[in-house]
Amino acid sequence: MAFDNESFEEENFAEMFAASEKEQETTRIVEGEIVEIQEDENRALVGVGEKLEGILSLDEIRGKDGKLTFGTGDRIKVMVTGYYNERPKISYRKVLELQKTIDFIEAHKDDYEDLIIEGIITKKNRGGYVIEADEVSFFMPRSLAAFKESDEVVGRKVKAQVVKIDDAENSIVVSRRKLFNEERKKKKEIIDKLMEDDVVVEGTIKKITSYGMFVDVGGVDGLVHYNEISYKGPVNPSKLYKDGDIVTVKAISYDKDKRHLSLSIKAVQSDPWAEVESELDEGDTITVTVSNIEAYGVFVDLGNDIEGFLHISEITWDKNVKNPNDYLTVGQEIDVEVIEINSKTHKLRVSLKRLLAKPFDEFMKNYKEGDVVTGTVTSLTDFGAFVRIDGVEGLLHNQDVSWDKNVKCKDILKSGDEVEVKIAKINSEDQKISLNRKALLESPIDKFATEHKMNSVVTGTIRDIKDFGVFVSLEDGVDALIRDEDLSPLVKEELEIGQEIEAAIAVIDTRRDRIRLSVKKLDYIKNQAMLEELNDNESHSLGDLIKDKFQ
Repeated sequence: MAFDNESFEEENFAEMFAASEKEQETTRIVEGEIVEIQEDENRALVGVGEKLEGILSLDEIRGKDGKLTFGTGDRIKVMVTGYYNERPKISYRKVLELQKTIDFIEAHKDDYEDLIIEGIITKKNRGGYVIEADEVSFFMPRSLAAFKESDEVVGRKVKAQVVKIDDAENSIVVSRRKLFNEERKKKKEIIDKLMEDDVVVEGTIKKITSYGMFVDVGGVDGLVHYNEISYKGPVNPSKLYKDGDIVTVKAISYDKDKRHLSLSIKAVQSDPWAEVESELDEGDTITVTVSNIEAYGVFVDLGNDIEGFLHISEITWDKNVKNPNDYLTVGQEIDVEVIEINSKTHKLRVSLKRLLAKPFDEFMKNYKEGDVVTGTVTSLTDFGAFVRIDGVEGLLHNQDVSWDKNVKCKDILKSGDEVEVKIAKINSEDQKISLNRKALLESPIDKFATEHKMNSVVTGTIRDIKDFGVFVSLEDGVDALIRDEDLSPLVKEELEIGQEIEAAIAVIDTRRDRIRLSVKKLDYIKNQAMLEELNDNESHSLGDLIKDKFQ
């Protein structure tokens, strides 16, 4: 947008400077004489004519070394502000500043088109704003400032374009509005050019963030999102680039409402997925390099700007993998099998374990049911313990850990313990292994059988009462069952857990580890013994009677 000088002239500069007009009438530059220096007061008295003396701060005439650059009797140019009848305000520094402005005007008065300054807003008045840049004063009318009335602008750093220089008045007028219009026009031209098909440009990285990079392309900033840096997928830009790097980019979209330009680095490159889709199939074995290791898996580099993902579950057949770092290192070359190629999402999944021998198959080659082996306890549960044997886990159930039915795996084992077990069963279809520890220990029932015979009378304690009978605890952790039909003449409803009970041994089955007792049989045995004793007594009495009769 061109600057309309005539319309600008129509703005009444007298009104814009009305706030400072009276001050201008009494402001002048004169050559005065330093009549006295008062160090204690940090000031100098300067005669400025009309028998008037102004007060000048010594700070204005000190050099960088702190020494005064003028002394008593020296002539010095100062700016005088105030009424003639009063002690005027004077400043040497403002004279220097004015000279800077005059020098700027002299240097640029014939060629200030497209001249842009950057400075600090130091003052705000009814007409506009004063901007200081390199000790030169510029005036920016309100109509050219492009500020809201409520904006706090004093002290703010701004850029503006010089639109008028008046060497007669020593004034320089600048405009933010024109600068914005010029920049907007230039930006539109650049963006229109960028959005043409197949336009590739170089840009400079200005800022790197966690989500991408801002790149300057010919004065316009665009965002390269981290998805648009590489065909590998989202990458951390700070690991690949730094501020100031030159990158080749292509514009992929522009949001006019948000004025947001999106750029892409990968759009400039050939798509390596075309090669993957044409040359690789699921099931192929490829050599890759470990590029990054995370807690959930490993990223592998195919060598053509494409990454595959090796999930933690695909590293090894071991189900207890806790950290991929225990198996792989960054930079390591490995052979993997391609298990998924997703052309739509550009995702490639691979597996390492599928190229390794299955531990269960190896176990089947080396072991059989009945073998006695030593394994390591990997975990304990409410129902038993898992024991690892050559990379395969078997289950040692609570009922198979001890002959004592009250003992569980948690009671006598802990993770990491080595334990000797017998392979009780191998289920090749479900790939499950059952283990047994108590089979390697002496059976309490075997021992019991050597010390007791059928029909022997034993005393035990009722451990449990079931619908079908009563379990009785005997010595050395041996349990026995008394069925309901064998409880007579006892009444089951009158029995209690913990009660002592006497019974005869009815069955000892060492093969099935079972003992059965019978109260009924005990009662029968006792009755038989009593009858025999009675018969013995009766036979003696009858003989005696006969003997007596024949005597």
